[in-house]
Amino acid sequence: MKPVHSIKRRKSRQIFVGDVAIGGDAPISVQSMTNTDTCDVGATLNQIQSIADAGADLVRVSVPTMEAAEAFKEIKKRANIPLITDIHFDYKIALKVAEYGADCLRINPGNIGREDRVREVVASAKDHGIPIRIGVNAGSLEKDLQKKYTEPTPEAMVESAFRHIDILDKLNFDNFKISLKASEIFMTVFAYKQLASQIENPLHLGITEAGSFRAGAVKSSIGLGLLLSEGIGDTIRVSLASDPVDEVKVGFDILKSLHLRKKGINLIACPSCSRQKFDVISVVNELESRLEDITDPIDVAVIGCVVNGPGEAKEVSVGLTGGSPNLLYINGKTHSKLDNAQLVDQLEAQIRAQLKDS
Repeated sequence: MKPVHSIKRRKSRQIFVGDVAIGGDAPISVQSMTNTDTCDVGATLNQIQSIADAGADLVRVSVPTMEAAEAFKEIKKRANIPLITDIHFDYKIALKVAEYGADCLRINPGNIGREDRVREVVASAKDHGIPIRIGVNAGSLEKDLQKKYTEPTPEAMVESAFRHIDILDKLNFDNFKISLKASEIFMTVFAYKQLASQIENPLHLGITEAGSFRAGAVKSSIGLGLLLSEGIGDTIRVSLASDPVDEVKVGFDILKSLHLRKKGINLIACPSCSRQKFDVISVVNELESRLEDITDPIDVAVIGCVVNGPGEAKEVSVGLTGGSPNLLYINGKTHSKLDNAQLVDQLEAQIRAQLKDS
């Protein structure tokens, strides 16, 4: 089915995190963050691999100590995806991970300390060709801004962002992206919209501390969807109190829903009702689980009855309509009859065959 609307993205300056382009005409990238102890190199590498296998373009790793920086050195050697290092307060850690090959430094220049320390970090980023992400969070605004605004507001977040931007501007450093995150949807949206109209740098989107898997996915979908639908955003993270792999899956689902990325199965399925001729829910869940390894884009419809089934099935590469018998459609044409006993096996085989032939 052809989309009825195409999003016109905001024009932004392009930067590179490793070999991943951010901004400009590059696809919106998806990232997540490890939650292992960074000093546990094996566990962190295993989680990075899981996140990468789920389709992430980038992974962020927290580096809170010099011991963690030394562990990052080994992690970077063995990881197969660009790594962003998350650093607060200690400028020496930023210098160390830059030396060890970090692909991006997530810092706030304002909390690194004295101007000479900031200058040293920026100089190191220049020398190593590393971009910086300025990360403004409503929960950690500067004390004077908390006093000025009495509570977090979009205006306070934007003012904080410009403080950090001004520091980098004075040092002639423009290789940076920015995030303005809050746990409240509209605060986040209004802050990004204000900043987006005033700068050309790429924007990293997220609703921070969004909550559990279900609640966080809903909040993130609404907040990120509002911004992305207006063309704002160059890279995203869905922040969930869940497995980081879930963040990647939800992130891609958001982008696929808005026709901003095509990756893996776009599964169209009915909610099921008493008209269904097979157990739609179990078929869809099993099919989705089996096809997680697929990264090539393909549209698949699984509809339990003949009311909407044929119409949906004819618009996708592989479509199933429940009936007596169930009918399989391939590229809009009736292909074969399927029985309930082997439904998932037969569907999976046809989907993989279509991908192989395409």
